[in-house]
Amino acid sequence: MTTSGPPIELDPMDDANSRLLAAVRPAGWINPAPRPRYHLVVVGAGTGGLVTAAIAAGLGARVALVERHLMGGDCLNVGCVPSKAMLRAARGWHAARTAAERFGGPAVAGDGDFAAVMSRMRRLRADLSAADSAARYRDMGVDVFLGEGAFVARDAVEVAGARLRFRRAVIATGARAAVPAIHGLDGVPFLTNETVFNLTERPAHLIVLGGGPIGCELAQAFARLGTRVTLVQRDDRLLPHDDLEAAALVHSALLRDGVTLHLGHEATAVERSEAGLVVTVRRDGTDRRIEGDRLLVALGRTPNIERLGLDTACIASTRDGVTVNDRLQTSNHAVFAVGDVACRARFTHMADFEARLVVPNALFYGRSKVSSLIVPWATYTDPEVAHVGLDAEAVGRLGDRVQTVTLPLAEVDRAVLDGATDGFVRIHLAQGSDRILGATVVAEHAGELLGELALAMTAGAGLSTIGKTIHPYPTQAEAFRKAADRWRRGKLTPLVRRILALWFRFVN
Repeated sequence: MTTSGPPIELDPMDDANSRLLAAVRPAGWINPAPRPRYHLVVVGAGTGGLVTAAIAAGLGARVALVERHLMGGDCLNVGCVPSKAMLRAARGWHAARTAAERFGGPAVAGDGDFAAVMSRMRRLRADLSAADSAARYRDMGVDVFLGEGAFVARDAVEVAGARLRFRRAVIATGARAAVPAIHGLDGVPFLTNETVFNLTERPAHLIVLGGGPIGCELAQAFARLGTRVTLVQRDDRLLPHDDLEAAALVHSALLRDGVTLHLGHEATAVERSEAGLVVTVRRDGTDRRIEGDRLLVALGRTPNIERLGLDTACIASTRDGVTVNDRLQTSNHAVFAVGDVACRARFTHMADFEARLVVPNALFYGRSKVSSLIVPWATYTDPEVAHVGLDAEAVGRLGDRVQTVTLPLAEVDRAVLDGATDGFVRIHLAQGSDRILGATVVAEHAGELLGELALAMTAGAGLSTIGKTIHPYPTQAEAFRKAADRWRRGKLTPLVRRILALWFRFVN
């Protein structure tokens, strides 16, 4: 749900996008007559809102779901689904182009079909849209209201002239691309994650503002698809919230793929040019002009809280979103919030699991806490960067209370055989024990590999348990067993070695 700015526009209106709209914003949809009072009103039908509504309805509650624009929210329409379809195509192009050099494969010449990449993305997105469709949720027993919803009282939301009274409500309106105050930006057509997937023609030179996950993923993807790409990042490094060595590997990967990086530069102005546009960037008082034909702004996210009537419902908020406590409850104790609108960990899977917490908390006086969740995340560059638990900054603050075990992928046979040794497994343990506090994995499929560590942390299993687990050989997941072996060898202190030496002197 988008509560400010223009609604998400889908283009081109081909068969795929027509099927998508028929599912998530069906023409001629008639909102139901509101019930006298709902157990739960959910505002926003992205991942957090959909999961909340589905669980509550499945338990027998009277549920209303309000969506201003496209059901499925960012994830389906302009986020996870289209981006990962595009990234997979880019990886395929890269594999074909490098097969001869890396594996003695056939030499590939010529250009690919960018329009076909985007057509495939639109088709797959439409194929997946049935799961988030208005009709599916209606059939679950949810009253689906399409239109802009706003609180008109502490216990009521209004949408399309209908007043929805509630016992409890959940705000799940998500976030949108942040638009920075750069001189001239409002006079130049620019792309965000909400519009970049509408492209049907490949940009000649794409300028990307932002070196976070979205900027890095799309910069690499477009470069592999044949676009000249320049990435501008204010910080002196990419992925500033990730492990420094992990970010350095992504840096090297982007350079190999032909991305030009301007780190430590800030965009100060944008203007039109004959070729398209010019971005002026500044470092240490010196300006540089970069000319391209398309501009992608990937400078963070802004929560969708405008025009929600939060003040009317006595719901506190800040520029970071709706204010909630550890149980996802707002200052209006009848109203809760989940997902990007209330959480700085803005991931689809986080919204999903917050929804699983909020239903018992809202409807059954549950006491589940967000702080109890073990939250992994991944950046889907190549190599991928995946992380769970304590980050590098927190580890640094804890100092010698943390023991860190690092295993380079060059020591993992499957990674060597795959030609994918750029990466590592880094596991942070509580000093003196095998309790896992956090981990970073950099590998081709780090997001898939990380699940084993997230499971161990959730279940309270230590690194020694992973070391006792038989892994198929050869797999990249063997890196975890090898890391456990390395940690175990570190326990062989000089004293332990002397005791063992004495043992073997007297045992024949």
